[in-house]
Amino acid sequence: MGIIAFLIVGLIAGFIARALVPGPDPMGWLGTMILGIVGSFVGGTLAALVFGGTLELSASGIVGSIVGAILVLLIWRAMGGRRGVVA
Repeated sequence: MGIIAFLIVGLIAGFIARALVPGPDPMGWLGTMILGIVGSFVGGTLAALVFGGTLELSASGIVGSIVGAILVLLIWRAMGGRRGVVA
C-alpha cells in the first residue's frame, strides 16, 4: 500500500472512530489522521492475537483500523487527554 493511501485510510478510520465515540475531541485533521494510523497498528496487533497470526508491525484493514482507533481514543480519554495544556 502506498504512503498516500495509508494516510487516507488513517484519516478515514480516525474520522469514523471520532464519529462513533461521543464526546468532545479537540483535535484537527492531523490529530485525526494520527489517531487512525495508530489505531490501524493497534487493530492489526489485536487481530494477530485473536485470530492467531504473527505479531509484526503491519497495518490492518479499514475495519481493524476503526476498531483500533476507537480503542486508542478511549484510552486517550481515560488517561486525561491533554492534561499538560494550561488555558
